[in-house]
Amino acid sequence: MRVLKQVLAVATAGLVGSRAVAAVQDDPWLTLLLGTATAVATLLAYRWVVRRTERREVTELARTGAGTRIVRGTSIGFAMFAAVIVTIALLGGYHVHGLGSVTGVVGLFGFMAAAAVTEELLFRGLLFRLVEERLGTWLSLLVTGVLFGLIHLANPDASVWGATAITIEAGFMLAACYAATRTLWVPIGLHFGWNFAAAGIFSVVVSGNGESKGLLNASMSGPTLLSGGDFGPEGSLYTVLAGLALTVVFLGLAHRRGRIVPRRRPVDAPAADVTVP
Repeated sequence: MRVLKQVLAVATAGLVGSRAVAAVQDDPWLTLLLGTATAVATLLAYRWVVRRTERREVTELARTGAGTRIVRGTSIGFAMFAAVIVTIALLGGYHVHGLGSVTGVVGLFGFMAAAAVTEELLFRGLLFRLVEERLGTWLSLLVTGVLFGLIHLANPDASVWGATAITIEAGFMLAACYAATRTLWVPIGLHFGWNFAAAGIFSVVVSGNGESKGLLNASMSGPTLLSGGDFGPEGSLYTVLAGLALTVVFLGLAHRRGRIVPRRRPVDAPAADVTVP
């Protein structure tokens, strides 16, 4: 019941907010406003329901140092995606034709903020953290990473390869980021920086959700292993390799900091006290 209450509270706040954002997506300023409001509402819902059901301070969303951690995560996510796009461009798969839509950047900022916060609270804040309590870090990373990839099969231009790529480069990486930092602010920032760079700056397809109208007017071409095809550059082999590399780095940090949680072993039942007559 505890898990159900937590998931329902966060998912409801995120769903209501996302519906509101979708309803005003043609107005970039309203999208920014409602997207930011959705992110805040979802954070408040998470903090409230976790404190109420677990009766503890929500240390993974500690206010002290939150801004610095968000900036750090955003910088990592932005830099990672920029490096991938530059690599694809050098290989002839990404082409810039000029400037795109400045107002589009505004709306995408709000949209991606709502998406990053909601998904990180659900998948890393709740699912990964709660599964880890019983199965340990390694199995929790595997289970929640695969689940994160599978939900992307519902996207319009999704594919099995695209979902597999998301599992490795995002599901595993973001869980490893949380394991290394034990704060949700860094993976939230990383997720946002990644998505905003993709849609808001480089104007590419994000996770098979169609073209984005961001700062640059750009297009992609070439084989799927280079460009990602209809799924976007997140389906590129270079993106998968970059995400895998960062996953290894985060897991190395988690191990060095002693933050890898072992699998919980069942406690042996005590022997029955039998009295021989």
